[in-house]
Amino acid sequence: MKRNWYPAALTVLTLGTIAAYLVNLSANGWANSFYAAAVQAGSENWEAFLFGSLDSANAITVDKPPAALWLMALSARVFGFSSFSMLLPQVLLAGVSVLLIVHSTRMGLRSHVGTGIEKAAALGAGALFAVSPVAALMFRFNNPDALLVTLMVGAVVATQHALRAVNSRRSGTSSGTGRSGTAPTTRTVALWLVLAGVCLGLGFLTKQFQVLLIVPGLALAWVLFARTSWPRRLLWLLVPIASMVLSAGWWIALVELTPADSRPYVGGSQTNSFLELTFGYNGFGRLTGNETGSVGGGGGGGWGETGLTRLFTGSFGQQVSWFLPTALFLLVVTAVLLILAEAARRRAVPAVTDGDGSDTTDRGSLGAAVLIWGGWLIVTGLVLSMMNGIVHEYYTVALIPAIAVVIALGIGILLSRSGIVSRLLLAVAWALTGAWQFVVSSEMTGIPEALRWSVLVVSVIGAVVLIATAHRRFGTAITSALVAAAIIAGAAIPAQLSVRTIAGTTQGSIVTIAGTGSGMGGGPGGGGMPRGGGGMGGLLSGSEPSDELTRLLAEDASDYTWVAAATGANQAAGYQLALEEPVMAIGGFNGTDPSPTL
Repeated sequence: MKRNWYPAALTVLTLGTIAAYLVNLSANGWANSFYAAAVQAGSENWEAFLFGSLDSANAITVDKPPAALWLMALSARVFGFSSFSMLLPQVLLAGVSVLLIVHSTRMGLRSHVGTGIEKAAALGAGALFAVSPVAALMFRFNNPDALLVTLMVGAVVATQHALRAVNSRRSGTSSGTGRSGTAPTTRTVALWLVLAGVCLGLGFLTKQFQVLLIVPGLALAWVLFARTSWPRRLLWLLVPIASMVLSAGWWIALVELTPADSRPYVGGSQTNSFLELTFGYNGFGRLTGNETGSVGGGGGGGWGETGLTRLFTGSFGQQVSWFLPTALFLLVVTAVLLILAEAARRRAVPAVTDGDGSDTTDRGSLGAAVLIWGGWLIVTGLVLSMMNGIVHEYYTVALIPAIAVVIALGIGILLSRSGIVSRLLLAVAWALTGAWQFVVSSEMTGIPEALRWSVLVVSVIGAVVLIATAHRRFGTAITSALVAAAIIAGAAIPAQLSVRTIAGTTQGSIVTIAGTGSGMGGGPGGGGMPRGGGGMGGLLSGSEPSDELTRLLAEDASDYTWVAAATGANQAAGYQLALEEPVMAIGGFNGTDPSPTL
């Protein structure tokens, strides 16, 4: 029974996450009506499905590629179009993400720490992801971010498997020794690299360039930790590049090569070009703020101040920074320990290891994991911090997997090492978590003072006890129990916010977690622009027609290609969802696209 605890715990964590995220799901209604209208269109018309059209008559597309819409539209075709059927795939993606995060953490720690620590740390990573309030927000919403995050984690796991396969081939541990094992292992490496590229390609078809933020870490990990010759390492990189290009390029070619009068207008572009959308409005424009067709503020204006403090302050910090300082601290600690261990190995000092596992040196799994996930955290964090163009608080959900895994890797390594230094570092991480959460929560609404102070006091006392026990022979069990208590205490405030976010209603184009104290959005139950109005002339919120107008427009609706037209996609979406008939969105999302033309 004792040996079987891990599968049971993983099952409870995964199904528990899905079950929790399913609670009150339909209360979100159409969530983001912009994407809901596109899902409705795709569930009724295959051309709209293929191109990501906002309406089933194919006037104009959404301003993103359609991969995320495909999942929701397929669900709507199977179960009928409703709020629940649309959001169900998003919730299931949360469960998939938990499984992938747990698996990635185990692969990184395997052979570097004891099996018990490896499993516990991996489950901890999955739990941290699940209780993060911005994850509870976006994996119950119909924006593309849920699928994007899942595909990014999938690319990481596939790369880790490819590294394991190529390094096993080098050491002769995968399929035996000798030439007979070479071909099967080569195929295994190739298949995993192809899968990594496919995940990246589909990620591009989900939210374009954002998926590429993890590529530097993936590429560096492969180049530095693949145990093969340098020319082979570089040649192997062509495999995921080719599969990424093919898995995304077919759709891009379809759009660009199809005559403009035979497909819907590319929403978000000024020239009816997906490439322009990719490099302009959704590409470099997000970094520079020069976004033709955008409405609202630019850098330092409507989208907030740029800088390294963006993710730690204001509404951005309230979404994502609960464990961010701890993750950065443990990333530095883990990197230093790995460097010291490698230096000791090169001096042939066997006493210094990465843990108490069976191997005494890093075969690449831990170093690669730290580089991949640390690279994800740093690169994505810097880009979100420095964006001068359109940026929303919920974009920070892309940081949550990296934060969770980096913390798990750091704790796993420190738990596997004895001595006062490791205990001191764990204590600092615990105290840092509690103190920072106390600060961030002070600017939010609906968090009981008793909870805030309890988290702070428990973190300080726990850190002191953790240091005190290092002087006595309490063993790893006591330390592990204290660390488990630290994780539970540190998750209390984020979990409370997640519960409130789930219990509330999340609708609109710009959404934030429950309790957000400043910034665009907010609101009592999860946040969003208020219905029927909101800034920018009401362009960011849907508009529902009156019952009388609905009946009037529904009369003889079958005689018309579009039963109505409205300026701005959200205005049109509100009418379309109420009428269940195509409504033309004049000017696309912002009302500034030159569509339609006379």
